[in-house]
Amino acid sequence: MIGQGCLLNAVNVNLLCRTLRVPSDWTHVGRAAPHVKVELMFALKQQNIDHMKSLLERISDPDSQQYGKYLSLEEVASLVRPSELTQKVLGSWLQHHDVQNCQTVVSQDFLQCAVTVEVAETLLQGSEFHYFRRDDQSLVRSLALYSVHEDISQHLDFVGGVHRFPPKKQEVAKSLTSRGPAEAGFHLGVTPAVLRERYNLSASDVGSVENNSQAVAQFLEQFYHPADLAEFMSLFGGGFQHLSTVDRVVGTQGGGKAGLEASLDVEYIMSTGANISTWVFTNPGRHESQEPFLQWMVLLSNMSSVPWVHTISYGDDEDSLSTAYMMRINNEFMKAGLRGLSMLFASGDSGAGCRHLTKENVFRPSFPASSPYVTTVGGTSFKNPYKVTHEITDYISGGGFSNMFEMPDYQVTAVNSYLKTAQSLPPNGYFNASGRAYPDIAALSDNYWVVSNRVPIPWVSGTSASTPVVGGMLALINDQRFRKGLSALGFLNPRLYKLQGKALFDVTEGCHMSCFDELVQGQGFCAASSWDPVTGWGTPNYPEILKAMLDA
Repeated sequence: MIGQGCLLNAVNVNLLCRTLRVPSDWTHVGRAAPHVKVELMFALKQQNIDHMKSLLERISDPDSQQYGKYLSLEEVASLVRPSELTQKVLGSWLQHHDVQNCQTVVSQDFLQCAVTVEVAETLLQGSEFHYFRRDDQSLVRSLALYSVHEDISQHLDFVGGVHRFPPKKQEVAKSLTSRGPAEAGFHLGVTPAVLRERYNLSASDVGSVENNSQAVAQFLEQFYHPADLAEFMSLFGGGFQHLSTVDRVVGTQGGGKAGLEASLDVEYIMSTGANISTWVFTNPGRHESQEPFLQWMVLLSNMSSVPWVHTISYGDDEDSLSTAYMMRINNEFMKAGLRGLSMLFASGDSGAGCRHLTKENVFRPSFPASSPYVTTVGGTSFKNPYKVTHEITDYISGGGFSNMFEMPDYQVTAVNSYLKTAQSLPPNGYFNASGRAYPDIAALSDNYWVVSNRVPIPWVSGTSASTPVVGGMLALINDQRFRKGLSALGFLNPRLYKLQGKALFDVTEGCHMSCFDELVQGQGFCAASSWDPVTGWGTPNYPEILKAMLDA
């Protein structure tokens, strides 16, 4: 974790503190030699951010005449492309330090350069790169904050590949030892058939148009195996038309064992989004200076043809990231929305989270789940874990209020209603009631069957499960919209909140976890009628949400 007041990946002229702390799961190895190569990602200041924001609001509002009139990659690039002055200043600065091995993107707002540690430390005054190790992964990072001259800093949002440590891989499986024996005739875990029964997907609810596609993104040494997907579909794909292979892998699949989370994502987006072309974006983050999530964002913003729906099970604590970094990633999400892409992120598996400060505890929101420009998916469980019944809160379901981003207009009415009518709320000091509230929607996140390394594995849980389930259903809705000559759903939230819970199963029981202290005693927020910061608006009733989303 970083110290209070330190700015991670920020461009600083006046340093607020001198060092960053190493996360507990990483071990310091030693100083990086001057000749060691590192990859730095320079995020150049973009233009027309306010215009981009207002344009996205109109394009995403079903009551606007501009609804669904999306921009091409080239049109987005021309909107945000850095000024000629910014490009000239940064280019001259790098050229002065003999930095030549750089790659840019269509919008010219990112510049990725391979440099030696010696050059990096010259460019970023005060930085000092060291080796760190976690298990079999090594990393080159600087614990010292850096500065650049003000003439340069005014043209930069941040420099990537300097400070950020990848978050821990989250364990997505958990035991069901406390749930008792199964009864005859009841299901023994969530499978595609159970999901399709609960959310009212019929055998005919499968994809059928050629120009539709969906995607998952994998980081942190997570890979899927094609043989696992084929085995999963042979075991659980009966009763509906489906595909058993991924159409495209973007990036490099690692060798060795499949990752449980990667297997989960691919198998379930292809179960609800059945018979729809599926891509897998994979970035193992093996280069010692790479930031896999940032690499994926840059890649996505540089491809003219990409899937319409993206589901991502990845996140960091807000307080571990700099304001500059998160604001810039928000801009990238806005760019995706302008192109008609739907970006879904898991809400996390730590409930409201908990940050232990010197004198008090506070809840700990997660990013990108807290971004106002993504659709965040929470988690639920069956009331009876062995029967397809109504759903209650999954206690791990991430949710709460951002400490970084203001509450967006599209959710103000719903969130304020919750805050006024909730039967019990945590003390005000634990959360920022004026921040972006999440999640927006939810689905089952408990007790899944997954095939990984050719073995069927039960009891797999987490919002890593619910997110691709919702993503697949949105891809199905896109399929039907395309058949009617309509646009893709794009950034979903403005439309979702205008439904006011119609077409979804409201989840009104249960609370998620938080700080274990005397005041809240491990309890965060609780589910309630309509929207709540545990399950959002609830879970999809597919025929009804399809009907609601088929309006022009």
